[in-house]
Amino acid sequence: MFMKSVAFLAVLLTLAPWCAAGAEELQPDAINNASVASVPPERPSETSPRPEPAIIRLQVLLDRAGASPGVIDGYYGENVTKAIAGFEAMQGLPVDGKLDPEVIGRLGDEPVIEPYTVLEEDSKDLVERIPEDYAEQAEMEHLGYTSVAEKLAERFHMDIDLLKALNPGSAFAVGDTISVAVPGAAREGKVERIEARRGAGQVAAFAEDGSVLAVYPASIGSEETPSPSGKHKVKGVAPNPTYVYDPKVNFKQGDNESVLELPSGPNGPVGSVWIDLTKPTYGIHGTPEPSLIGKVGSHGCVRLANWDAEELAAMVEPGVIVEFTD
Repeated sequence: MFMKSVAFLAVLLTLAPWCAAGAEELQPDAINNASVASVPPERPSETSPRPEPAIIRLQVLLDRAGASPGVIDGYYGENVTKAIAGFEAMQGLPVDGKLDPEVIGRLGDEPVIEPYTVLEEDSKDLVERIPEDYAEQAEMEHLGYTSVAEKLAERFHMDIDLLKALNPGSAFAVGDTISVAVPGAAREGKVERIEARRGAGQVAAFAEDGSVLAVYPASIGSEETPSPSGKHKVKGVAPNPTYVYDPKVNFKQGDNESVLELPSGPNGPVGSVWIDLTKPTYGIHGTPEPSLIGKVGSHGCVRLANWDAEELAAMVEPGVIVEFTD
């Protein structure tokens, strides 16, 4: 599980610096017309200081194919390489995580950015802020989104800064037409087995015939609070879960020493869904900070972006095997 903190946000800013002038140059047509073939086969040692149209296009196409790059942000990070490797496995290609012509040829060439009109329902169920302290969160009725922009960024699998860069000056008011990424429909199928790959920071979902249904970047434990080992099973699925914080069972958050029950909501510690495991207190769940998936550790559980966790939850049933591997 994860709590918002200034320290982690500082890490995010270090990993993904933004240049305001560069961000203003992003245009929907530039992204839709960008050539994925212009992306280097391997991730450069130094990433661009601003989002790249071709990377945005690549991330959306990978997401559509079931190989999630996590949050779509326009940077050639490790999660993109993981997604390419996952796509190769899904396509029966040699797996090396390199963007070669065979991979590019199978990704398609449809537009990835489209207009969207902000609806009345997009402005509902928002909260003013999400306090860091769990005791304050426990007093709230709902841990919802804090803005229309945040809500839409998650719906379209986007980094909120990228959404704002694509729509400079937009207030995201009801009736406004904005530009958004279109990742495509959620994957469907029946998951027979799940691999939580600690070393790779990735979750792979397999069908009964052994084929890969989907892959997701993940935060899987940490040195201080490692994830379980071996094989376990899915015990059940809880959409929009509340979260019971117990410092004697979980971890110590701030000065909180008492058991607290936090309300449900996408900005709660376990996000929008909880896939319960037969290993007590452990699960696969969402997160309030999708941009940090695969970049910081978890408190032992398997943490995915909310949309990835929701997709996976819809394809599992009690009894599905979850194997933690190195």
